[in-house]
Amino acid sequence: MTTEDLPRIPVAAPSITEREGDLAREAAMNAWGPGHYAYNARFEAMMAGHVGVAHAASLPHATSGLHLALVAAGIGPGDEVIGPDVTWIASMAPVSYVGATPVFVDILPDTWCLDPAAVEAAITPRTRAIIGVDLYGSMCDWTRLRDIADRHGLVLIEDAAEALGSTFQGRAAGAFGDMAVFSFHGSKTITTGEGGMIVTDDAALFARIQKLRDHGRPPGDRFFQNDEVAFKYKMSGVQAALGIAQMERLDDLIAQKRQIFQWYAERLAGFDGIALNAQPQSVCNSYWMVTVVPQDPEGPDKFALQAALSEQAIDSRPFFSRLTTLKAYRGRTDCARFLPEHPRGELMARNGVNLPSGYNMTEALVDRVSGALIRSLGL
Repeated sequence: MTTEDLPRIPVAAPSITEREGDLAREAAMNAWGPGHYAYNARFEAMMAGHVGVAHAASLPHATSGLHLALVAAGIGPGDEVIGPDVTWIASMAPVSYVGATPVFVDILPDTWCLDPAAVEAAITPRTRAIIGVDLYGSMCDWTRLRDIADRHGLVLIEDAAEALGSTFQGRAAGAFGDMAVFSFHGSKTITTGEGGMIVTDDAALFARIQKLRDHGRPPGDRFFQNDEVAFKYKMSGVQAALGIAQMERLDDLIAQKRQIFQWYAERLAGFDGIALNAQPQSVCNSYWMVTVVPQDPEGPDKFALQAALSEQAIDSRPFFSRLTTLKAYRGRTDCARFLPEHPRGELMARNGVNLPSGYNMTEALVDRVSGALIRSLGL
């Protein structure tokens, strides 16, 4: 069989069963009138219980959650918010939404998450918050970040969009920030098509979030008497029903993600010059995306590797670029960069590639992708 005859392997694929379809249909028929929020409330309770916090609110996407978190914390013009230079732009774009200054710092070479030392070095009198991103299912060093936040009186926000099912020191991703957000995009560990969730243990912050996501209406308002201009950030009942069905299978879905990673790890073991997702002793990684980072800084970059895989009918995704190198941020005076001359995130951003990690992956497909990767790298 030639490459042209091989079925193309997508980089991501959800796991959808009859249960999701049945519950979504049920919500479509019943989530109206007095019961309009019943499915959302169930989904929120499941997420809060999983994370181990008191409150959860369903949203249209994780980006809206970060926006709400910043506004609820009172962050705005004149304030600085520290976050990673290497992440998806949605993690830091909401800082600009509220008129604050994003401050970009380096990441650690193994976990690909915020470097706590770099965070502390970037703190100024204007710093108000830290956004830590649990990248690709990895986990920040939340013990150190919490210590830094507490000593400097900063708000700590956890972007756990990619880390549902991961744990740090036995606690679930999402349990470490004053507020935390999750994503249910079609590529994520569980999906509602689009969608997100914000969670917190802080009752006052949660009350503020609830008001902000409903156009600034006071609690219980039935007469449209808004007392501030705010936002419309809600999830539909049908989406929430999909989330309920996905959460019912969460343990099995995480086990499947971890199995896919193990298959890759076994096949790529022994090949020098490549790194895979890390799992430090204190972490259980849910491995949302299996990611490979070739270690040669002079070798083919991620786009060349993607092209080589594509020629073998394999889709992939590039490791997120350094935000400070993107046109969106380049040259902007409303940003700050606390980065060394050669940031450690540079290698990952240049060379890293997300391999096919969807629930459609079998051992045979992992064999095929691993072989194509090895050939493409000349190993």
